[in-house]
Amino acid sequence: MPELPEVQTIVTDLQKILPGLKIGAVWTDWEKMFPARGGSAFGGKNSSLSFKNFKKEVIGEKILNVERKGKNILIHLSRDKTILVHQKMTGHFLYGNWNFENKKWIGKNDDPIRNDPQNRFIHLVFDLSNKKQLALSDLRKFAKVLLWPTDKLNELVDINNLGPDPTAEDFDFSKFKERLANKKGKIKSVLMDQSVFAGIGNIYSDEILWLSGIHPMKPVSALTQEEMKTIFTSTKKILKKAIEARGTSDSDYRDPFGKKGGYQEMLYVYGLEGEKCQKKDGGIIARLKVASRSAHFCPVHQKL
Repeated sequence: MPELPEVQTIVTDLQKILPGLKIGAVWTDWEKMFPARGGSAFGGKNSSLSFKNFKKEVIGEKILNVERKGKNILIHLSRDKTILVHQKMTGHFLYGNWNFENKKWIGKNDDPIRNDPQNRFIHLVFDLSNKKQLALSDLRKFAKVLLWPTDKLNELVDINNLGPDPTAEDFDFSKFKERLANKKGKIKSVLMDQSVFAGIGNIYSDEILWLSGIHPMKPVSALTQEEMKTIFTSTKKILKKAIEARGTSDSDYRDPFGKKGGYQEMLYVYGLEGEKCQKKDGGIIARLKVASRSAHFCPVHQKL
């Protein structure tokens, strides 16, 4: 699933491209991505009507700006409308040009959008006023798309249930510690809880805890003040590094131009089971399950 660095990369790129453009036609072959209930505040009772209503409401609107809330992409439109997209497990936005051939979208140009097989699962396409297209590739077809009044976004659970953004400038150690107060879970699970911190997932929780030297199974209640400070500092460092590297493409994720990110070449621990720890402490990276999710760690410097 694209996490904070991947979503931020997409948003940063689209913010340079989309503002000022108008939405023309909208196509989908998977109307289930538009929830039957609560999918739009502008009407719609079932999945079919929901997409028809969505299309009616967005065609002709101007794109004002693009921002990120947690793992959600918000495309703000004219007339107080916002498209919210959660890419879920395998979704990623692409920007380019396609031809519809034999019931499939084929990239027009000889580039990663056409040539990388991870970019071929097109299930949503917006025609734009500059003759380009914005498409959503989603292998598993789990992505979610909502249309909502911009001034009422805080009414959405997708937004109002999110914890603070750990990359925000005003997110300091005091706020970090406050979010951990009275939490009873394991630190790996709490870092991934979107109601505690928005945007951190499986990859970066592993990376943060490796850099911190904290075992993923350690209870939050057992963390010392110094350990919390280390996790906070590591969170800032890892997310900054991953954003600068344009995210991790260990699987499906690609940027809007169909290209891979670079952080998979810099991974400390995620997905490296059986390899020597990069701290050269003699440890071999191990993997265990924490609340049904894989956790990678070094048993030498991340002791429980």
